[in-house]
Amino acid sequence: MNILIAGANGTTGKQIIGELSKNPQMTVYGMIRKKEQAQTIKELGGHPILADLEGNVDKAVDNMEAIIFAAGSGPNTGPDKTTAVDKNGAIKLVDAAKKKGIERFVMLSSAGSDNPEQAQEGMRHYLEAKHDADEHLKASGLTYTIVRPVALTNEQAIGKIFADVKVDHTNKSIPRADVAAVLAQSVTEEKTFNKTFEIFSGTLPIKEALYNI
Repeated sequence: MNILIAGANGTTGKQIIGELSKNPQMTVYGMIRKKEQAQTIKELGGHPILADLEGNVDKAVDNMEAIIFAAGSGPNTGPDKTTAVDKNGAIKLVDAAKKKGIERFVMLSSAGSDNPEQAQEGMRHYLEAKHDADEHLKASGLTYTIVRPVALTNEQAIGKIFADVKVDHTNKSIPRADVAAVLAQSVTEEKTFNKTFEIFSGTLPIKEALYNI
């Protein structure tokens, strides 16, 4: 399966490539904005594709069979960049997938994006962008999975999670490495097809938790 990772040079994106490249049935492509990022993608076992979510992405999705959107504008950018990447970039990639007949799309979203108006003011615009992108994907007709993790950490993978349509976010977190594993496994786990769920570190092995969604 040819699979494209948007946001491939990000912390989570790199870990997704590392996860997927272990599977000989997967050929992994990493979308990057800068040529100097290409070597990193190659070292992780992926094939770099130069494209910008703020530009034209049609060629980037050529010959792909699945897409994981793991891009983000980052915490140090303004609301304009958040709209451009987290909302418009995601929508653009969904539309490109639909146009090219790519049926499988996995979206990295965020816990709380179902009700962004309830979020703290500093998070509201980000969650609104995620919400709008999620809704566009759900309405697209693609076979989607929307994964909404709670607060991310850079700790080592635990390999066990709790997953449900809605979870209590209080004092909950999850390592990025486990989020990457969830996204990677969701691509082919049919129990996650056309579902939206939240995740945090828990007690079930990831494969089992996803099977029980």
